[in-house]
Amino acid sequence: MLILGIDPGTATTGYGLVREEDDGAVVAIDYGVITTRPDTPMPRRLQYIYQEVKRLIAVHKPDAAAIEEMFFGKNVTAAISVAQGRGVALMAMADANLPIREYKPAQVKQSIAGYGNAPKEQMQEMVRTLLNLEKVPKPDDAADALAIALTALQNSRWERLVDE
Repeated sequence: MLILGIDPGTATTGYGLVREEDDGAVVAIDYGVITTRPDTPMPRRLQYIYQEVKRLIAVHKPDAAAIEEMFFGKNVTAAISVAQGRGVALMAMADANLPIREYKPAQVKQSIAGYGNAPKEQMQEMVRTLLNLEKVPKPDDAADALAIALTALQNSRWERLVDE
């Protein structure tokens, strides 16, 4: 099973693809970020994010997708911007008819590190360890996207066990 994870944003959208092999091993297939320039009009930035998520789906043909749910802090302007990026990523995944899972940040932290308030450094090291990578994935948004994809993969494993 191949899962696309998305850490949404408008300046930087992280993506990560993880696959569960037939022997149960989990490997990182691809990860990185989609970046937009702050001097580009927002509609063009959103269009670019949409096109790039569609491109990733076309290239890798994932079986499912996962995305982080919104976390509203005190900065409403930033939250609105992230929500717009999240919306176009969701649209790209829905256009591809992918099953989509959504996770709160604390759910991802609980799944990956075993603690819903795990610090970023612990999360990044756990992603590196779980995927048997030499280095922590950079930038942070890519590591977060891999964590989201790993969470979806872990949940799908549990669902398969329950269904048996």
